[in-house]
Amino acid sequence: MSIKDGLLAIANEVLADVQKEAEALVLTAKNDAKEALKTAKEQADKNYQTVINQGAAKAEAEKRRIASLTEVEMRNCLLQAKEELVDAAFKKALDRLKEFVSSEEYHRYLLKLIREVAKGLSQESLVIQVNAKDKVWLTEEELSSLSKKLNCKLKIIDTTGDFIGGFKTQTLDGKITYDSTIDNKFNELKPQLRVELAKILFKEES
Repeated sequence: MSIKDGLLAIANEVLADVQKEAEALVLTAKNDAKEALKTAKEQADKNYQTVINQGAAKAEAEKRRIASLTEVEMRNCLLQAKEELVDAAFKKALDRLKEFVSSEEYHRYLLKLIREVAKGLSQESLVIQVNAKDKVWLTEEELSSLSKKLNCKLKIIDTTGDFIGGFKTQTLDGKITYDSTIDNKFNELKPQLRVELAKILFKEES
């Protein structure tokens, strides 16, 4: 399974959890907006009575102005609710990824990913940067075995990276670099995931 497929699978699991929350939050936002609209209309009616003696045209203009402002507030309220839902979904996806990198399955995944990237770059030597947790188990001995299979010398640098998982790699001269961290892949997928989230969470408005 590729990292893209893995991230999409995790995102789909998150969508199922978030959808129920979405329905509740959007309903609350709509109810709040409707209540605000009702209150504004009641206020508009009061204003209408106050200014009726000053002319019917002016009173109607006042009602339309207040109603228009309230509709804008309603739209803004719903937009804010949507953004909060999308952000919550991304946060849950990241939480799932953090659980994944603590598993034995992730260890196998990272070794496979290193093999794929090394083959794709076709270099004689590559230096690899991992995070502090991965540096504990991904030893020089582990990479030595991979190096023989790939016919590419792999070496871990001392400086660890501040990312969830995956790795960064470059040639010895630094001319070729490649970011294969989970963080980077997730950020690349975000636009696609945001579209999928919008389709699922707000399909009734599409």
